[in-house]
Amino acid sequence: MAVLPIVRVPQPVLRVKTKKVKKIDASIQKLIDDMIETMHDAPGVGLAANQVGVSLRIAVMQVPGEEVIVLINPEIIKRSGTRECEEGCLSLPGYKGVVPRSEKVVVKGLDRNGRPLRIHADELLAEIIEHECGHLEGQLYFDLLESVDKLIPVRPGEDDDDVETGEGEEVAAQGTS
Repeated sequence: MAVLPIVRVPQPVLRVKTKKVKKIDASIQKLIDDMIETMHDAPGVGLAANQVGVSLRIAVMQVPGEEVIVLINPEIIKRSGTRECEEGCLSLPGYKGVVPRSEKVVVKGLDRNGRPLRIHADELLAEIIEHECGHLEGQLYFDLLESVDKLIPVRPGEDDDDVETGEGEEVAAQGTS
């Protein structure tokens, strides 16, 4: 496994819709392992493949204290409720913003072994799923702000409670099926 360099704004790969994974082979498994190691090293709670320069529909995520989730070709099929979330991004360090997110989401995709996966999520996991699926569509969290002027600078070492640093809200209930 290896820690990969994280691509930062304004690199074009972050703005392009990623391609579906057609075959889960050894190179995809290595990419997943490297993404998980990179996410942990950052540290973050989610990472999309295009954040490490690979334009494929793969995301890894981990709510603190829970197992790592790997989503290949994820598609959010249901959203409900809305809430305000304070988020940051590994691809735009030093900033955070308050963005609208769903209270609950249902996402389908494949696990790292190619088996169908459906996750019913709320709280932090729902937020992470929306954030990472946004990356896979070429969208960044600050696109949800009225203006980039609404970005809040974060000083190094300051607790910033953002999604990708893993210091956000606690998960009340989550499940996979």
